[in-house]
Amino acid sequence: MRRLFILFVLLLPVINFAFAADIEIKRDISYSLDSTSGDENLLDVYYPDDVSEARDVFVFIHGGSWNSGKKGTYWWLGRNMANKNVVTVIINYSLSPVAQYEKMAADCAKALKWVDNNIATYGGNNKRIFVMGHSAGAHLAALIHSDPRFFNQEKISDPIKGLILNDAFGLDMFEYLSEAKEDGNTKSFLNTFSTDQEVWKLASPLYYLKNFKVPVLIFVGERTYPAIQLQSERLRKELSELEHKVILQIIPKKKHIPMIAQMFFKGNGLYDEVIGFMGDVD
Repeated sequence: MRRLFILFVLLLPVINFAFAADIEIKRDISYSLDSTSGDENLLDVYYPDDVSEARDVFVFIHGGSWNSGKKGTYWWLGRNMANKNVVTVIINYSLSPVAQYEKMAADCAKALKWVDNNIATYGGNNKRIFVMGHSAGAHLAALIHSDPRFFNQEKISDPIKGLILNDAFGLDMFEYLSEAKEDGNTKSFLNTFSTDQEVWKLASPLYYLKNFKVPVLIFVGERTYPAIQLQSERLRKELSELEHKVILQIIPKKKHIPMIAQMFFKGNGLYDEVIGFMGDVD
């Protein structure tokens, strides 16, 4: 194990060079006009250094049970996507217990407004903005698209062209909080969603099915949490019954965290699936 660690350290400069080839990175851009905003309202942009053509845009919303996570952890996702000729934005947003889900979703919508208004500077096409979230981030991605409150607050039309939900948690928080046994996460979830069961419904994308307007690609780990498997299949089934374009893919042998961690490697198959999905959207 020690030998492997030493080898990794020795190879790190080579890995970083490979990741950085022919791309530019702008970090810690504020997407909020609020003078009191802090790190929670920052984003990073990864983009090919040639900005003469308008490329597809990929926005990533991180997971972390709504109480943890930060954009900098996912630098490799930004670089991998930019190296695949996609302008990529990775965002921070407010977290529990300081904020509840509505503030988190409002932050995400505000970040998308910034992308819509500014991404052309980085060679991005604001008519082709795709959003991927992992876990809690996938919940927020689905929610801001399906619940019109959040883009209405920003006074913009929904700019999302397609959704990619990677092992989405919380698609139906009412079902989860009503039926799941209490565990070490319950208190944190209640900090995010309150103890009001009506709020749990308002916070759940599965209660806004008729508002889904764009194609949806769903990834689910074969060995992930049962609630994620059940609710992802429910979303697929119910959107399909509404004749909505939706694809669900089960990723063999993967648990919850590895569903995103596997994308550290730029040759991971999910990249082909994501980019293929984006390319198929008119």
